[in-house]
Amino acid sequence: MDNCKSFKPSIDNNSSILILGSMPGVKSLEMQQYYAHPKNRFWRIMGIICNVSNLQEFDYDSKLIALLKNNIALWDTLKSCNRQGSLDSDIKNEIPNDIKGLLKKYPAIKTICLNGNKSYCAFKKYFPDLLQKYNCLKMPSTSPANARYSLDVLIKEWAKICSKFV
Repeated sequence: MDNCKSFKPSIDNNSSILILGSMPGVKSLEMQQYYAHPKNRFWRIMGIICNVSNLQEFDYDSKLIALLKNNIALWDTLKSCNRQGSLDSDIKNEIPNDIKGLLKKYPAIKTICLNGNKSYCAFKKYFPDLLQKYNCLKMPSTSPANARYSLDVLIKEWAKICSKFV
């Protein structure tokens, strides 16, 4: 079983939306990039939400900059875990990130989006008080493993994170 460790957050003082995944998958860990698997729909969805054409084709740093320009931060609910492969259902021995510390340091965050069921369940387990304090949205996973959601449905659901789309 592999020991997986989350990345540093991508955030700045203007960030008002925090998107939390659970733990990066094998491809993301290998490349040290959020949502690096080519079939993960995250960057395509964010490109549409942020009105940035072909965001999924940008280099990684440019993708993060595009999100920050739209006041969107990225991190993971979990700091570390053991997992064979990329499936959230295989996560064992999880340790949460210091979400409370991050929110204290970046008070402009008002909305927390939890990318997928595992991110939401871990957040609810470790930070139940934050569910009441922040606008927390349980979002359908952008992972290719979540095949029951079409790209169009994911775009519609994820557009809810931006008040201009609500």
